[in-house]
Amino acid sequence: MNQELTLRIVLENPPAGVDFGLQKGSGNKYETIQIQRSRDKNLTFEFPVTARLNKDGLPNFLGVFVQGPVHQRFIYIDIGTYAGQKDTLWSRRLKIPLTGISLPAIKELSTDSNKILEAKVPGTGKDNGPNCATVKPFTGWHISDRM
Repeated sequence: MNQELTLRIVLENPPAGVDFGLQKGSGNKYETIQIQRSRDKNLTFEFPVTARLNKDGLPNFLGVFVQGPVHQRFIYIDIGTYAGQKDTLWSRRLKIPLTGISLPAIKELSTDSNKILEAKVPGTGKDNGPNCATVKPFTGWHISDRM
């Protein structure tokens, strides 16, 4: 199985005036794309990943946006200076896990091109700055309609 999926991350209520972007690539060879400055509304990032079955029968996620070891894959949202913003005090990354995406959900997406997987994550952290590190609380990925 090689299934291309569209994922959507909705960053809910991030603090105003901060740039957020989707990290493409890893290590020293990455770029931040879909950069958006927060302004009293949610931010949305959409991108493709490929799901392939591992030998253990679990999905393995691949692609230029996917980070981390096989059973702990995640997506990075770059924040502030990591997103290229010069006039900010913030230098953070938000880590959104890909764990919990089930085979039945992947199969359902393969039969309906009007559906995607969506994760809603809090944009503001406990310090009232941009949320960072591994997102908490994380309610997981859910099948949603394309916009």
